[in-house]
Amino acid sequence: MSSGLANIDLVEILFTLFWVFFVGLVYYLQREMKREGYPLVSDRSKNITVQGFPAIPPPKKYRLEDGRTVLSPRPEAPDEAFSARPVALYPGAPLDPTGDPLLARVGPGAWAERPDIPELTLEGAPRIVPMRSNPGLYVDRGDPDPRGMTVVAADGEPVGTVSDLWIDLAEPQIYFLEVETGGKAVRKTAGEAPAAVAGGLAEGAVVGTAAEAAGDSLMIPFGFADIDKRGWKIRVDALYAHQFANVPRLRSPDRITLLEEDKIAGYFGGGLLFADEKRVEPFI
Repeated sequence: MSSGLANIDLVEILFTLFWVFFVGLVYYLQREMKREGYPLVSDRSKNITVQGFPAIPPPKKYRLEDGRTVLSPRPEAPDEAFSARPVALYPGAPLDPTGDPLLARVGPGAWAERPDIPELTLEGAPRIVPMRSNPGLYVDRGDPDPRGMTVVAADGEPVGTVSDLWIDLAEPQIYFLEVETGGKAVRKTAGEAPAAVAGGLAEGAVVGTAAEAAGDSLMIPFGFADIDKRGWKIRVDALYAHQFANVPRLRSPDRITLLEEDKIAGYFGGGLLFADEKRVEPFI
C-alpha cells in the first residue's frame, strides 16, 4: 500500500506553476503597455474601438514630483487638431496638408500636446534657461559664440541677430538661439487681421502691432542652425525669410514650456519638407 504523497511529482508541479506565472506576466505586461496610445484611432469609423486583446486597463493615478497628478490611460479624447486630408480613400492613406503646411501639424511638422509648463532639473529649477539669467554660464573659448551673429534664411535673406543662448542645464549644451528680428520677420499682408492663439499662431496668422513697435524675438532650435565662423553668420535652411513670421513665440521672455518647445521644433521640422514645394517632390 503506497502513500498518496508518493504519487505527487514535485517537478511537474513547479513546471506548471512556472507556466501559469509566465502566462500571467505576459498578460499583465501586454495590458499595461496600453496605458499610452490606446485605443487607436480608426480611419473607418469613430465608433470603432481598436484595442486588441487584452483590453485597455482601468485608469491609474500617478503623482508627479511637482505635486501634479495624471491619469493613465488619459480620459480625454486624443488630440486630432491638424489640417490635412487623406490622399486616397483607403484606410491608412497618407495625409496631405491643407492650408499652410508648416502649421498643419502633420509629418515632420507634427507636435504633441505636452504640458504647458517648463521642464525642471532634479533640483526643481527650469531646465532650459537663457544665459542672461545665470551668470555662471559661458561659452567655451574653443567654440564660436553665436551671440551677435546674423541669422540668414534658406533664400539668403537676413532675419535677425542672435541676442542670447538658451542652455540645457542638464546636459549642458546650447538648446535654442534667441534671435532679435527688429521687425524683419514681422510682415503684415494687406487685408489680413491678427489671429494669435496661445503658444503660437493660428493658420495664416500674422503677428500683432505690439511686436512691430517693440521689435520681435523668436527661438530657433540649435540643431537647425549651421554656424559659419568665417562669415560670422548662421544659416537656417529649414525656412525662408518670410516664414519666420509665424514661428511660435514664447509667452514669457525668460522661460520656455514643454508645449512651446514642441511647437517651435515642429515648425522648423515642417520647414525641412514643406517650406518649398520642390522639397516635397522626389529627387528622381
